[in-house]
Amino acid sequence: MERAKLLNAIIENAIDGIITIDEFGIIEHLNPSALTLFGYERSELIGKNVSVLMPQPDKARHDQYIASYRDTGQRHIIGIGREVQGQRKDGSVFPFRLGVSEVKFSDRRIFTGFIHDLSRQKEDELKIKSYTEELEQKIKERTQDLIRSINELETAKEHVSALFEKEKELNQLKTRFVSMASHEFRTPLSSIQLSASLIDKYSSKHDEANVEKHTSKIKNAINNLTTILNDFLSLEKLEAGKVEPRANWFDIIFFAEEIVEEMQLISKQNQLIVYEHTGTSSQVFLDHNLLKNCIINLISNAIKYSGENTMIQFNTILKQNELIVEVKDNGIGIPEVDKVNLFEPFFRAHNTGDIPGTGLGLNIVKRYVGLMNGTVACQTEQNKGTTFTLKFSFEKA
Repeated sequence: MERAKLLNAIIENAIDGIITIDEFGIIEHLNPSALTLFGYERSELIGKNVSVLMPQPDKARHDQYIASYRDTGQRHIIGIGREVQGQRKDGSVFPFRLGVSEVKFSDRRIFTGFIHDLSRQKEDELKIKSYTEELEQKIKERTQDLIRSINELETAKEHVSALFEKEKELNQLKTRFVSMASHEFRTPLSSIQLSASLIDKYSSKHDEANVEKHTSKIKNAINNLTTILNDFLSLEKLEAGKVEPRANWFDIIFFAEEIVEEMQLISKQNQLIVYEHTGTSSQVFLDHNLLKNCIINLISNAIKYSGENTMIQFNTILKQNELIVEVKDNGIGIPEVDKVNLFEPFFRAHNTGDIPGTGLGLNIVKRYVGLMNGTVACQTEQNKGTTFTLKFSFEKA
């Protein structure tokens, strides 16, 4: 008796739908999940033919299939399982995975169907397809932006052709730009192509874990591409003298918390970004966009060069008319020999290995900080982490 109660409790509380029918297809029992899935009350289905839960043409064929199995014993789905369509009470059709088992009990044949709703999975597959198409469009648009940037650099080169040293510098910049772009774009694009192919493979097998895994890889690759393009576009604007700081008053705490929320979404597994503000007030007078770019760049580096299960400390300190911003990590640090070139464009430390990057981020940070009349300092030791400190002065309101 106790075992019977336990079995009934398991069936009644199962997440997937469970339906029991006799050998003529008449419904004998449904658990609550099955009732919710199809939108019926139990009294509406008990004693009815199970085909009521099927759309055409399955509805018309089901009794024939049952009769054929009784006469020949030939199985088409029993003990195998497959993806089928179900029809709710309101007439809507949805996909589900159906597994059917047969039990002989008291000289009777009883069939039990186990129903796993695939609606969410199918929606995700459509979203992935849409996301892939959107990604392809974005890559085309970003490539066009990159081409326009290269053309603008060429135009700038022609305008300063009279200045030999400047022309030589621009030539070197162009060579490094194209080399870096071709290398850094190849890796994420290859990753996107491979993951998209694997998603098709795993989707056909309903392997949700691997679909999510490779969707995440595509998102990470897109983030890498976006970072690369943003660095190149920011550098181009700086070189052309198009960046002018526009200071305004804003709340540094609200501003910083928004950045933390945004960056936490792209952090590694179990990486935690901890923000703390020190000061009796929170109003600062600086260029909101330039400061955001600097902080995002520093936190992105902290995420990139730190391992999983680590903490990144982000602090703002407001003292009268001075703002101090600190970003501290426990990552790979910077070798002593590389510190002198840390803020040079396209420079990357020797211990970065195969971690993606353009070598432009810190150069852009320093130049943005300089435009806001601030300073940037770095304390670092290889394998013991890095702390970047930005300092800005401004007049109080």
